[in-house]
Amino acid sequence: MTIENSETTYLSEDMEKGLRTLWPSLTDREEQLLLSRMVVKSFNKQDVIYHAQSIPHYILVVLKGKVKVFKDAIGGRNQIIRVVKPVEVFGARAYFASELHSSTATALEPSVVAFIPTDVIMRVIRENSDVSIFLLRHLAFQLGLSDTRTVSLTQKHIRGRLAEALLFLRTSYGTERDGKTLNIYLSREDLGSLSNMTTSNAIRTLSAFAEEGIVAIEGKKIKIEDEKKLQLISNEIVVR
Repeated sequence: MTIENSETTYLSEDMEKGLRTLWPSLTDREEQLLLSRMVVKSFNKQDVIYHAQSIPHYILVVLKGKVKVFKDAIGGRNQIIRVVKPVEVFGARAYFASELHSSTATALEPSVVAFIPTDVIMRVIRENSDVSIFLLRHLAFQLGLSDTRTVSLTQKHIRGRLAEALLFLRTSYGTERDGKTLNIYLSREDLGSLSNMTTSNAIRTLSAFAEEGIVAIEGKKIKIEDEKKLQLISNEIVVR
């Protein structure tokens, strides 16, 4: 699905407030320009938001739901690069690098995404240095995460990679009221993709964690029972 054939939706009051928290320094004129040119689209679970090798005409912001950004890997598997939540920017790197998108983005759950034309972003950047600094920090932060994940995926064994993925999900998306159940529900395939392992390995390793009392599993819900032990497993590296 692309912006041309996805469903246009309305910008709710809560979504508009979320956007204002993203760039609070916008002037009234800049804010009106952004809101007037922005397109808001709704996506069902697994709908494609943009494809790899497509031209980046927009900078995107998740307003509701969650989006996964991934690359095709060897053997037909996908490697999840990041999971985007409200209110976060994504899809910006390719535009600023003058490249095509190198990844694909799909909705992990029913989601609403704002599409901001790149010419609008450039106009605001030229007029408002705070927005420029925000985007620089955003890209620098994502580069740091990418570097960290590269080291983790090459130096950690399967258990360590899955432990790190579960801790990452807890930090990024929080927990339900019990303080233990992850507030995001990934399929075992997506969990394996995030951890750079096959689905079968993800299932076996998660089951082993459950048998050891580290996590509890109920369908797609995962409850972290022993965070300290999960952290110890995540910190272990492979001795070569």
